[in-house]
Parts: sequence; C-alpha cells; structure tokens
Amino acid sequence: MDMGRERLTWGLLLRVGILLTAVCVCIHVYLEKGRWGTPAPLALGHPTHSSRDWVQQSRTKQVSAEAEELGRSIKRRISYVRTLKKDSPARKRDADRKDPSTPCCPPPRPHRKQTPRWHIDLEPWASESHSLEDEAKRFLNYITTPQVSCASLAIEEDAQERTKGDWAACLDPKYSLTHRIQSKHCRVYSFGLGVDDRSLEHTLTRAGCEVHLFDPSLKQPHSQQAEMWLHRLSVDWRDPNPAIVVQRQYVSTKKLASILNDFGHRQVDVLKADMESAEWKILENLVLEGVLDSVGQLLLELHLHWAGFEVGGDDPSVVRYWFSLLKELEHASFRLFHVHSDPAKPRLFLHKNVLNASSAYTLSWVNTEWKP
Repeated sequence: MDMGRERLTWGLLLRVGILLTAVCVCIHVYLEKGRWGTPAPLALGHPTHSSRDWVQQSRTKQVSAEAEELGRSIKRRISYVRTLKKDSPARKRDADRKDPSTPCCPPPRPHRKQTPRWHIDLEPWASESHSLEDEAKRFLNYITTPQVSCASLAIEEDAQERTKGDWAACLDPKYSLTHRIQSKHCRVYSFGLGVDDRSLEHTLTRAGCEVHLFDPSLKQPHSQQAEMWLHRLSVDWRDPNPAIVVQRQYVSTKKLASILNDFGHRQVDVLKADMESAEWKILENLVLEGVLDSVGQLLLELHLHWAGFEVGGDDPSVVRYWFSLLKELEHASFRLFHVHSDPAKPRLFLHKNVLNASSAYTLSWVNTEWKP
C-alpha cells in the first residue's frame, strides 16, 4: 500500500517536471521569435531596444526601394531624349534659330489681331439739322484736302495730249513703295472694266513692279501681256454663290481677301480700283475684314452722282455713310496725298447740283504705318 502511494507521488512529480520543462521551452521560443521576427506586443506601449532596431531597418529598406524606383523612372524618361550628333543638320538648325543674326531663318512676323466687325462706326452728324448741304460740305471739304504731302509722284499721263491724268502713286522715300521697288518686291493690283489707258501700270512695270490687271471682260482666264499679268476677275464686297460658280464653271468676282489667298499674296503695294459705283461696299468690306493692313497705297475713284450699289437711306444719311467710310481709312493710318477731279465730268451730287461738286473724284491714300 505504501509502495503504491510512493509510485503515484513520483509519477505526479515527473509529469509536473515534464510540463514545467515544456512551458520553459515555449517561453524561450516565444521570446526569441519576438526579438528577431515579428515584434512582441508591448504592455506599456514603449518600444524596446529590439523593436527600435527592427523599425529602423524597415525604414532603411523602404527608402532604398523608393530611391531605386525613382532611378528607374528617370532612366525611362531620359531614354526618350534624342541626342543630336555634333555636326548634324538638326543641331545646326537649332543653333541658327538661337542666333538672331542668321539670315536663313528669320523669326516669324507678328500679325495684328483683328477684332471681328459687322458694321462700320458712323460719324456724328455734321449738324443738328441733318441737312444734305451740311453733310455734303463736310464730305467735299474732306476729300479735296490732302492730309500729307508727297515729294515725288508717279502720275498717269495722257498718251496723246501729255497731260496729267487722274491716277497717281507716291514715290516719296519716306514711304515704303520706293524701297519696295528698289528691292524688287513691288506688287500692284489694278481693277477696272475695259480700261484702255494703263499708263500708270506701265510706269510701275518699267520701274520693276509685278503688275496684275483684273478685268472680268477679258476672254482668257489668265494671260501675260507687255510684262503684265491679266486676269478675268474683279473685286467685289462678297464672294459668289457656290451654286452659280458650278453652273458657270468660273468666277468673275471675289472679295479681295479671297483673291489674295488664291494668288498666295500677303500684301499689295499699290491697289488701284475703278469699280463704277461699287467702291463703297468694297471699301466697307476691306474695313470690316481688316484687309487694309495688306495694302500700301489705295488709289480709288469715287462716284457721287448716286448712292452706289446696295447703299440705302435718304441723301443726308448716304453722305454721312460715305464720310464715315473715309474716316475709317484715316483710323487705319491711311492719309490722303492726291486728289483729282475731271472738269469734263457732269456736276451731279446724288442727282442734284450741290455746291457745284463733280460726279467723280480720284483719290490716292498712303498707309503711313505699312511695313511689309
């Protein structure tokens, strides 16, 4: 009986020892894993020495990974940059663009932006009475008073009587036409209908200008005669209806902006036009579309015996409209330098005899700020 109890006691002690040994081993393994692996939970929330080392190592690895990724991204971006060879044509072109003195690659000319306009600005009435006489007096005084002087004129002369004619261009050196002629860049547009006397055009041709004559009555669309170009075309204040163009197979009239675009011309040194009472609407189109910036000198015959094509209103309103159009020229830096009135023309002003005014005047303006 005593022997049985003794064996039972030693058996229990052995089991307790084995259990305590297992518990000690588990505690040791747990502590070792907390030091080198995942940090053990902290009772008071303060890092131990081993956990601080682990955090520092993790941050170092993260910074290294981010730096490596940034380097790879930079390499990817740099790989798309094309390196030019030392003597390659592209490198030479880039160097020329940086050098403003290089003549082959001039910088682009700045263009003045035009604000779209739908109508001209009418000037105030000449008087509170809105009378025809007051409007006519102001208008006639304006068109018969030159605003600038021209030291040298290229004047059309009558081939038989050798007398001065209607048309004149300014060759004063202070304006650009003379310099354009000397540099062989002068261009002239002349619009008319069946005009026989073209002495001014011949004079400018002999001076070295490129002269284009526009006449819708010509038989051939384009031809060359006496070193001048002839075109079966005329200027208008609107482009033709496309359906009419298809039906007729050719266009007889176009806006000046369209003609310049079709011919590939950016500017005209001299624009001469005798449009038989269509000049008012054509001039209005040039003002509204900003085409006047492309014209150096404007030679225009004005017809005053009636209002003109598509110009409406009573007589005082018509004259006010005429005057406002010419003031638009002045606002565009054009200045009147030559006036001619043929004494043989009838004295009619809107079908009346007003202030003994002629029915037609030939006027010449120069663009004082025109720099082609």
